[in-house]
Amino acid sequence: MATKTRLTALVGLLCIPLMAQEAPPTGPSATIQRRAAPPARITTFRAEPDSIQPGQSVTLSWAVENPQGTTVDPGIGVVTPRGSRRVTPAATTTYTLSTRGPNGVVTQEVTVTVAGTTPVTPAALTEAPKKELPRLPNGKPDFSGVYGFAGGRGGTPPVLKPGAEKFKVVRGPDDVGLYADCMPPGVPQSFSAPYPFQIVQNLQTVVIFYEYPNVFRIIPADGRPHPDDPDPTWMGNSVAHWDEDTLVIDSIGFNEKTEVNGYRHTEKLHVLEKLRRAGNVNLLYDVTVEDPNVFASPWVMPQRTFPLRPELEKIDEFVCENNRDYRPLFKK
Repeated sequence: MATKTRLTALVGLLCIPLMAQEAPPTGPSATIQRRAAPPARITTFRAEPDSIQPGQSVTLSWAVENPQGTTVDPGIGVVTPRGSRRVTPAATTTYTLSTRGPNGVVTQEVTVTVAGTTPVTPAALTEAPKKELPRLPNGKPDFSGVYGFAGGRGGTPPVLKPGAEKFKVVRGPDDVGLYADCMPPGVPQSFSAPYPFQIVQNLQTVVIFYEYPNVFRIIPADGRPHPDDPDPTWMGNSVAHWDEDTLVIDSIGFNEKTEVNGYRHTEKLHVLEKLRRAGNVNLLYDVTVEDPNVFASPWVMPQRTFPLRPELEKIDEFVCENNRDYRPLFKK
């Protein structure tokens, strides 16, 4: 299980392109950001065994370096840079490992021979079955899975109430940023960290696990109301209900220690989120933020689409074991 540090998070934030246009990087870290990316290459791709009798299975294993995306076809799809998969081809099949990098797409093939069969034709390999929307036994969509980062800036700034200008965050030269202290980012800010998140769902509950910084939300999805006067917390108190195939999450009960896209808030923060499937695979996310002490009107943020990461079975561990100021590391 991977162990990640505060430095990893900060460097990751430096390297992720922002939705809004910003000036080119300057300063000690600019050299790192401008460094040429190494080429993608395949180090291993094999089938063991590569010749079988009908009904037998083989193990495909692979390893690639410096990828921007990796797939194994037919029948497997997106995969992690290193991994293996047990397959039982019905006929002789050629599997192709493809990895994408700054040097283009690199491919390698292995053929599994199934005795007494005719090799599968390329036309047959391209006939992918239609994906159905996964659903729970009660007919509601099942969002379970791991999803990737989808940006978190841009859109129209909120309208502040008179006298609320003090809630706008102005970072000084010694402020290392929102994600520097590894504290819970809050809602909806946790979706803006450049790390995946995972949803685990059953008939009554939706649980969202955020890889950074290993925080979670346990959300009853049975339509219950909020408790009276919930204690203020970093991630708030959330309840949910269904509007046809859209999950509507209502959250209150926040403390005042988090930010929302560059603005502080009070304990009156109210967040309304809507989740629904996009194309039976990815996750559409809409969010509206209210705080009667800060914003003159509800702040509707741009819709985002979180990509499903089918190659990931779970998110990784994130540990802030080196919680220090990262800036001296960039000094010459």
